[in-house]
Amino acid sequence: MARRRLDQVDAMRPIKQAGVISTHSVQYFAPAAALVASNAALLLLHVSREGFFFISACMLTYAYADMRVAGLRRFYWRRFVAVVIPYACWTLIYFVYPWTAWHYPNMPAALRGLATIAYTGYEQLYFLLVIMQFYLVFPLVLMLLRWTRNHHGLVIAVAAAAQVGLAIAMHWNLLPPLMLKWEQQDALSYLLYLIGGAVVAFHLDKVHDWVCRHTAMIVGLTVLAALAAEAVYFLAQDGVTTVLGSGSDPFQPSVIPFNVGAITCGYLAGVALVRRGRSRRTRAFVRSASDNAYGIYLSQMLFISWLSWHHWVHLDSVLPWPLVCLLTVLIVFACGIVLTSLLARTPLAVPLTGRTQQPWSTLIPPRWRPAAARPAPGAAAIPSPAALPDPAPAERAPGVLAGLTSEGNGA
Repeated sequence: MARRRLDQVDAMRPIKQAGVISTHSVQYFAPAAALVASNAALLLLHVSREGFFFISACMLTYAYADMRVAGLRRFYWRRFVAVVIPYACWTLIYFVYPWTAWHYPNMPAALRGLATIAYTGYEQLYFLLVIMQFYLVFPLVLMLLRWTRNHHGLVIAVAAAAQVGLAIAMHWNLLPPLMLKWEQQDALSYLLYLIGGAVVAFHLDKVHDWVCRHTAMIVGLTVLAALAAEAVYFLAQDGVTTVLGSGSDPFQPSVIPFNVGAITCGYLAGVALVRRGRSRRTRAFVRSASDNAYGIYLSQMLFISWLSWHHWVHLDSVLPWPLVCLLTVLIVFACGIVLTSLLARTPLAVPLTGRTQQPWSTLIPPRWRPAAARPAPGAAAIPSPAALPDPAPAERAPGVLAGLTSEGNGA
């Protein structure tokens, strides 16, 4: 399978990260008096998690569809560098940053606390625990999809049925206690999105053409699915019925159609952001946001925690809480871009941002530099990295992350 950079999927990365930040913003800063409305918002915002797994599985399969046994060692080494090392680093950072480590009476207790954070996943970091599980079984998934190449429709049908069954069992506590305890960290909880993403990778061109031809229908059905999920939520909230679901729990059948539609709409948004005719500034911003998306995902709780410590939560006394949450998303996103851009130019670039180290000279775009720093007229200018053609996937360093390029590393 020929591999190329998928700009439209790269453009989905900042959209997805904005969704993750939005979820935490509502959880941290929506007032208790708005619990019903904030839970209704969370019901739909949780799709950023399913989108993460769908896109990661899709791009991983797209990049490694032709992988054989001889390539497994390289495959797992790249996954280790791209995900396991950043996970370990940021787990330690979050253990220390809120002074959690100093809340324990002694060193053994602190180490046990750190171990707990490591195997449960701090806040959003459990996403990476799930994708690690997918990495472990990925060669088997690849074998299955090769064997069933002419029956992928049946594979999707089975995965969808299993997802609905698992959602019912999880939501109504019908599974063994151990599975219920670890439902967030269990890859089986996201079976449809992981398998669906892998199947789509085998038929990406056909899927792209079909989705682009049916944009209006997809958007319309997604809106209807969102309204249906919210109707189920409010029916349960008012005590009418809880048969189809209740609360803001994302593990319920009522949100599955919306999740599928929202992920597809995210792809359409990516296509729109990179289509021909977009200004150079827009394309440059999208590329920058995409390059920094993994760092934003990893570091977001630094800024959300800082805002919560500095009484940001009380801002809803003067502003509507949805506006407070929107401002939070903008601030955290901007701070994440700045921090990631700086870290990417240090020796810690790979473990902390998932990017290969960049030269400091690239931090400021050439057109923003003082005139004295620009090439003299007629001199041969050195092209900026953005002006150079994209390297072939095999030439990219293992630290280039975020699951949405043809390297498919996962975030």
